[in-house]
Amino acid sequence: MNILTAEHLQKAYTEERILLKDAAFSLQEGEKVGVIGVNGMGKSTLLKMIAGVEEPDQGAVIMGNHVKTAYLEQTPVLEDADSILKSALKGLDNQDGALEGEAKSMLHRLGFEDVAQPVKYLSGGQKKRVALVNTLLQPVEILILDEPTNHLDNEMSGWLEEYLVRFRGALVMVTHDRYFLDRIVDRIVEVEYGNIYSYPGSYADYVALKMQRQSMEQASERKRKSILKKELAWLARGARARSTKQKAHIQRIEDMLAAEGPMEEKAAELSSVSTRMGKKTIEVKGLSKAYGERKLIQDFSYIFLKGERIGIVGPNGCGKTTLLKLILGQIAADSGSIEMGETVRIGYFSQDNSHMEESLTAIAYVREAAEYIDMGDGKISASMLMERFLFDGTMQWTSIGKLSGGERRRLHLLRILMGAPNVLILDEPTNDLDIRTLTILEDYLDSFDGIVIIVSHDRYFLERLATRIFAFEGEGHLQQYEGGYLDYLRARKERRLPLPDQDKKNQGSKKYEEQKRKEQKERRGRNEAGAKKLKFSYKEQREYDAIEDEIASLEEKLERLDQKIMENATNSAELSGLMEEKTQTETELEEKMDRWVYLNDLAERINAQSGQ
Repeated sequence: MNILTAEHLQKAYTEERILLKDAAFSLQEGEKVGVIGVNGMGKSTLLKMIAGVEEPDQGAVIMGNHVKTAYLEQTPVLEDADSILKSALKGLDNQDGALEGEAKSMLHRLGFEDVAQPVKYLSGGQKKRVALVNTLLQPVEILILDEPTNHLDNEMSGWLEEYLVRFRGALVMVTHDRYFLDRIVDRIVEVEYGNIYSYPGSYADYVALKMQRQSMEQASERKRKSILKKELAWLARGARARSTKQKAHIQRIEDMLAAEGPMEEKAAELSSVSTRMGKKTIEVKGLSKAYGERKLIQDFSYIFLKGERIGIVGPNGCGKTTLLKLILGQIAADSGSIEMGETVRIGYFSQDNSHMEESLTAIAYVREAAEYIDMGDGKISASMLMERFLFDGTMQWTSIGKLSGGERRRLHLLRILMGAPNVLILDEPTNDLDIRTLTILEDYLDSFDGIVIIVSHDRYFLERLATRIFAFEGEGHLQQYEGGYLDYLRARKERRLPLPDQDKKNQGSKKYEEQKRKEQKERRGRNEAGAKKLKFSYKEQREYDAIEDEIASLEEKLERLDQKIMENATNSAELSGLMEEKTQTETELEEKMDRWVYLNDLAERINAQSGQ
């Protein structure tokens, strides 16, 4: 049943900045919708209109009878004098105290121990989490959430995922978290150049369906231009507008000329630019930092190597940002040292954009870093690079104060890259960046030949980029894991590690200490010069020889199943069995691909050892 309909929506802030033009949106009972799009296109504005916080210039939002909504805005404003608990219960019917226990439980899951603490002492991210609890506690049919995963660590995001999956009402949310979208939503809505496009399914389905839509639009545009070319030739031959038929023909040509072709999607094209780095990079030795009795970092040593992609993970408040600030020299260590190579040039993308001078124009802000940048095959101006990064001529001369939060993040990132760093330190880089910009940034980092150090709760971003993970485990201990985020999760599962908040409690146990000694022995064994020579076992060699054919066979099977599914779309009994077989085959293929990655990595190391 349709519980919300928005029709003929028009919204513009200036003549140049048109967010929506004759757009439509609808929501079914129990439906879960993810809203995506480039920053500044109108995602948050759409949510505000659905929530009744903002009125469209034209059009209407029609809500079903007795349908209630709860809205989490991007940057909530709370009363400084209220306590955390009072803010979480604000506006709710809690006369019998029934909601208080639930509120405390939610706040605890989101990292709050002292719920009597005044809100005025909280950071912006903490205030967002308090507002999230208040929104979730409201008895409504529609939840409207703007960037709910910002400032949540992985454990908190997992809890919110489960909550929203179980939520029986409808959901409309803006988020850049692609894993979150895949897990929760059953429809993707994209706001793009004033239009609203709807795609059924998950984020992965959206990517495929959007490519199909764009291909169809481009094919239609090519056909329109081909016909128009012939018609213009007819006109050029001297067609006389005497008969009604000829007049209608000419009118059709004029209509075709006036018609707008499909808007081409701009891409934030980034070429990888960095300053040359010498042999010495960043060497951390015996680093420790504590605040009072709370030990954040204990005896951490590591040499960052050129080309490394390091991900740093852990719960909020464990010391991730502190580690970055120690490396940057913004705070002093209690003990240990950090040695920087003379050629190291750091670009730091911080969580906080408050240092940006709002009266500056966007282009003036970028030019403070550099007027020109050497791209290897020639120089490029700040203005040209801004064009590539989705800042057109009008936006370049817009003051920072008039940019959206996401546009400011994009501008801040561009300025950092304009400085041609050879070490990039990214502290929660995915916060407020739209998905398209994230994918371009990921491609940029693929070709970046310097060091990248990432603190992030975005599992997709970490899995896409990180080649080594450092996880905060226990009191100040940083544990090293090889591979991306999923490798890290698998390794933790294999080691049967306790949850981070249990680590300290178990640290003195015999089992824990034995595990630590075993790990140290394994590390020493890997690092010894006379380590045992690597080679395939007989079973691994046979598996390695056959695995590519097995993967190809599974991929062909999936193609055949997809064809059968299309042929039996109306046969529910047959379709159910086919879908089950497809799921099982996809699981087998994923396992084979994981094994293929491991065997190929081992083969490369064996070959490298043989060549020494």
